[in-house]
Amino acid sequence: MDIVTPPKRSAMMAGIRGRDNRFEVFLRKALHHEGFRYQLYRKDLPGKPDLVFPKYRAVIFVNGCFWHAHHCHLFKWPSTRPIFWQEKIGRNLERDQENIAACEAAGWKVLVVWECAFKGKTRRTPAEIVQTTKNWLQFDANSAELEGYR
Repeated sequence: MDIVTPPKRSAMMAGIRGRDNRFEVFLRKALHHEGFRYQLYRKDLPGKPDLVFPKYRAVIFVNGCFWHAHHCHLFKWPSTRPIFWQEKIGRNLERDQENIAACEAAGWKVLVVWECAFKGKTRRTPAEIVQTTKNWLQFDANSAELEGYR
């Protein structure tokens, strides 16, 4: 049973941002400060990546652990309407895999930065997140994930 009213739950869900969330804004401001130039949400690329770095042929997706069913302490299956949530989040996972594969097939390397890297008991320091992302952009030829410590 839900502990808030349906209108309150609706308002709470409407407040969840699909783009320009605080983690994404932090990362792009920090990278811009370091001299990296990027484009936002390019519609011609699969999944409209959060950050696109044409110079490096690289894209970054900043994913929320709940909406993308990350295997960390921030994700927990909701106890209400389990079939609905399994279908919804399951489709998000399928779409993520399709978009990453399509980006890679088009010659782009992909970095998925997870919410747990920024918050929770496994979080990394902001400086570490930025440094790891910089190193990946400049020196790594493969796709990767950046998540909290295990």
